[in-house]
Amino acid sequence: MELKDVIHGHRSIREYEDREVSPELLNQILEAGIRASSSGNMQTYSIVVTTDKELKKKLYSAHMEQSMVVDAPVLITFCADFNRMRKWLSLNDAPVHFDNFMSLMIGTIDAALASQNCALAAEDAGLGICYMGSTLANCDQIGELLNLPENVVPVVGFSLGYPAENPAPRDRLPQQGIVHYNQYQDYSEEEILEIYKERNEKGWNRYMDVPQLKQMTEELGLKNLAQIYTIAKYTKESHIEFSQTVLNYLEKQNFMNNN
Repeated sequence: MELKDVIHGHRSIREYEDREVSPELLNQILEAGIRASSSGNMQTYSIVVTTDKELKKKLYSAHMEQSMVVDAPVLITFCADFNRMRKWLSLNDAPVHFDNFMSLMIGTIDAALASQNCALAAEDAGLGICYMGSTLANCDQIGELLNLPENVVPVVGFSLGYPAENPAPRDRLPQQGIVHYNQYQDYSEEEILEIYKERNEKGWNRYMDVPQLKQMTEELGLKNLAQIYTIAKYTKESHIEFSQTVLNYLEKQNFMNNN
């Protein structure tokens, strides 16, 4: 496929064929990730490839019981990682730091860039992926299961395999609602309504087309997509809880040294 077709054809795949991904193809995908840009060419990330079925069963709970965790042949977890570099610094008689929040952000960006390179390479090869926000939300549980040492934090991950479904690509906000030239231009109420017009309609219809989601929406008395996002999916309470989980884990993993 042409690169533009890969990019514009992206779908989140949650159902997979019972078919292994060959080591050769997996290596090609990982090599694409390793070629991604990184801050100072430090490559402050690590990639954990999980194919062991028993380990995936354990990760199933940490990933909020999403079926693709056990159904996909491969899980890939991208971690912000200064463990490796700190050891290299020590061996070269250099100051050993990178144990602060700025370092975490650098590693997180590096990991995200590598993950998207891998995702594009996988989709170009006919595979499907589904990013999982649970990687960060439950980073403490996932970190323990993946045996991550100090100065390593899982930040993004996805399931990987041959698609057993063919969902339509989801809508995206229009470019004029996202791109700003020269400086940020804040939005009027009329512009906000126009930017989200298609999302409101298609998102709501998607929930109404799934019996379980429609029932949930009706039971909660939700009237629009904005209410679904904030009352059913991403509540303030859940985000505060996940925020504390992440902050506690960052402290444990030695990324909150402000001295």
